Amino acid sequence: MPKLRANAKIVATLGPASSDPETVRALYDAGAAVFRINFSHGAREDHRARIRAVRAVEREARRPIGIMADLQGPKIRIGEFAAGPVDLVEGAVFRFDRDPAPGAAGRVCLPHPEVYRAVAPGQQMLVDDGRLRLEIADCSNSHIAATVLAGGPLGDRKGVNLPGAVLPLSAMTEKDRTDLSFALDQGVDWIALSFVQRPDDVAELRTLAGNRASVLAKIEKPAALDNLAQIVDLADAVMVARGDLGVELPPEEVPSVQKRIVRTCRAAGKPVIVATQMLESMVAAPTPTRAEATDVANAVYEGADAVMLSAETAVGRHAVRSVDVMSRIVRRTEADPAWRRFIDAGEAAPDPTASDAITTAARQVADTVGAAAIVTYTMSGSTALRASRARPAAPILCLTGSDRTARKLVLVWGVSCFFSHDASSVEEMVDYAVDMAKTHGFAGPGQPIVITAGMPFGTPGATNLLRIAWVGG
Repeated sequence: MPKLRANAKIVATLGPASSDPETVRALYDAGAAVFRINFSHGAREDHRARIRAVRAVEREARRPIGIMADLQGPKIRIGEFAAGPVDLVEGAVFRFDRDPAPGAAGRVCLPHPEVYRAVAPGQQMLVDDGRLRLEIADCSNSHIAATVLAGGPLGDRKGVNLPGAVLPLSAMTEKDRTDLSFALDQGVDWIALSFVQRPDDVAELRTLAGNRASVLAKIEKPAALDNLAQIVDLADAVMVARGDLGVELPPEEVPSVQKRIVRTCRAAGKPVIVATQMLESMVAAPTPTRAEATDVANAVYEGADAVMLSAETAVGRHAVRSVDVMSRIVRRTEADPAWRRFIDAGEAAPDPTASDAITTAARQVADTVGAAAIVTYTMSGSTALRASRARPAAPILCLTGSDRTARKLVLVWGVSCFFSHDASSVEEMVDYAVDMAKTHGFAGPGQPIVITAGMPFGTPGATNLLRIAWVGG
C-alpha cells in the first residue's frame, strides 16, 4: 500500500514519456493522485491505452485514481506562409485577413471570421504565446491592420491571443465534442474545459456530459474573471491555467489573479488546481529551480487542492522524478509550522445549513479531542467536500460505495478515498469506520476518530450525523 497522500494533491499529465503501465505505476507511487489526458496532442488509441494503464494501476493498488480529459478548446491560429517564417519589424504594419492564400512578408490568413467581429482599434494582439505583440490600427469584417510593438520571426500556424476581446465562440469545437464523447465512453472522471469565457460555456459542457463525469473550468481568459463567481458556482472544480492566462494578462497581474481564483474556490467549497510551468525546468533538468520550488510551495500555502505537472511528466526526461520532487515540496511545506496559519487565514465561513453546521462542528470536535481522523460516509461526495472546505488538521478518510464519487474525490484537499460497502445501521457504520481507520493507518489503538454521514443512508447531500468513536486494541 502506498503512503498516505499529502493534503494538496498532484495531477500528472500523461504523454509519450509516461505511457507504459510501469511508468504510470511509478508516477502513482511517487505521489500522483490524478492523471491528465491532454486531447490537444496524441491519437485516440494513445489516449485509450493511457486510460487503460491508469485503471490497471488502480486495480493493483486497490485505491481510486482520477482521470481528467482536457479538451483542446477553440485555439485561434494563423495560416501558413508561402516561403517560410517572416520577420515582423517593430513599427511596421502587418495585415491579417481572410484570404486563404499563403502568407508573405506583410500579411497572413487568419481564418476565424468571429475574430474580425470582436476586435476594435487600440486593442492588442499577442501572437506565438505572446512573443510577438501588435496593436490594432484598423479593422473590418475581412481584415485587421496592426502595428508591430514587439517583433520577431513568425512561422506557420502560430496561436493568437486577444486579451481585450470577448470572442463569440463556443468553448467547444466539433473536435472537442467528438473527444468528449470518446472520453465519456472511456469512463474518465473529469472533463476539463479550455478557454472558458462565460458561465454559459460551463453550462453547455454540463448539458453534454450529463452525470457521466464532473466538469472542471479552466480559467485562462481574462473575460472569465469578470464572471468568476458564476463560473465557479456552475463548475465542479476550477483550474488556474497560467499558460494562456499569463499570455493575455501582464505578468505582474498573474500572482494576484491566482490568489483571487483560489480564494473564490475555497469560499465556494470547489476544488481548485494551480497549473502550468510549475517545475518547467525539469522537462530537461533533474532538479527544479529554487523559484519553481517556491511557486509550488506558494500554491500549497494558499490552500490549493492540487498542483499540476504538464510537459514535465508528458514529454520530460525526468517524469517520475518530477512527481517525487513535487511531492517532497508539498510535504515539506505542509510540515512548516507557519503553513497552518496560512490555511486558517483563508478559511471560508460556513453556509447557514445543517450540513455545513455538522462538518464545521466535526472539525471543531476533532481539534478538541485530538482526533486521528475525520471519517466521512458519502454517496454523492458532498459530505467529503464540506469536510475539506473546513481544512481540518485531521486527515479526512472518505468511505463511499460509488466508484465515480471515489475517483472524483481523490482531487480534493485532505481527502483519502477508499471503496466501501453500504452500512445498514449507525452501529455498523461506526464499526466499519473504526476498522478502516485502523487498517489503513489513520488511527491506532485508543485514538478517537470523528465520523460524519447523512441519514437516511444513501441520501445525497444530507450530512446530519456526527459521532465520536475510539479505536480498539
